[in-house]
Amino acid sequence: MNILSIQSWVAFGHVGNASAVFPLQRLGAEVWAVNTVQFSNHTGYGAWKGQVFGAELVRDLVTGIEDRGVLGTCDAVLSGYMGDAAIGEAVLDAVARVRALNPAAVYCCDPVIGDVGRGVFVRPGIPEFMRDRAVPAAGVLTPNQFELEWLTGGRVSSLADAKRAVRSLQARGPRCVLVTSLHVEDTPADAIEMLAADGESMWRVRTPMLPISVNGAGDAIAALFLFHRLRWGDARVAVSSAASSIHGLLRRTAEAGSREILTVAAQDEFVAPSQTFVAEPC
Repeated sequence: MNILSIQSWVAFGHVGNASAVFPLQRLGAEVWAVNTVQFSNHTGYGAWKGQVFGAELVRDLVTGIEDRGVLGTCDAVLSGYMGDAAIGEAVLDAVARVRALNPAAVYCCDPVIGDVGRGVFVRPGIPEFMRDRAVPAAGVLTPNQFELEWLTGGRVSSLADAKRAVRSLQARGPRCVLVTSLHVEDTPADAIEMLAADGESMWRVRTPMLPISVNGAGDAIAALFLFHRLRWGDARVAVSSAASSIHGLLRRTAEAGSREILTVAAQDEFVAPSQTFVAEPC
């Protein structure tokens, strides 16, 4: 399995490609990582050093991969945080080039816009790019609850609301949508959920809420979900596997009291989760 992952990179910690690449490699995928930024650490610390890369660099790197004659063997393109909207266009160009050589390739877009409690935290123009350009191009979309609401323009407070919002996204392009974090009226206070839709089918998986707030978990979830859906061709298996692995990863992180997710120390959770959570039809 070959995955072209176009995301941010941090030298310290685990967000963007630094959160997605290693789990994919640990599961056996070849990952061609193209970084959209190079920061010292994630922006949640409030201060960081580094640079946002230009769209031409992204295009050049994809061209270099194409020059090796391997772009047609790419099974999926995965994108996450983008430093500006121009990089988004470079991502879509990469998707088009991959699909021209391999029409079966999947584009999985993690539409990083913001989060509950933080609001929008990306640069101006990026939310609109995600809504108007990325969503129609994606085959798989992985918003969190805040992003689901932003992309669909409505409040999500019940399972019915979430299902309607997901269906509206599917009608605009992506066959498969994963809501990576969901807490609605019937979700217990001590739980968190994921909601996955693939075609007409929809599943819901619930895991215990952990006393932890870290960055990068959503990046890992998108990567894990994409991998398992590619491997098994089944979104129910994919969301169950992703939820089980990420719960184990975050549980280990919470137990250690770490500010950064323990992507390396808890790597066994990617291949053999310590606890399994099964998604149910909804």
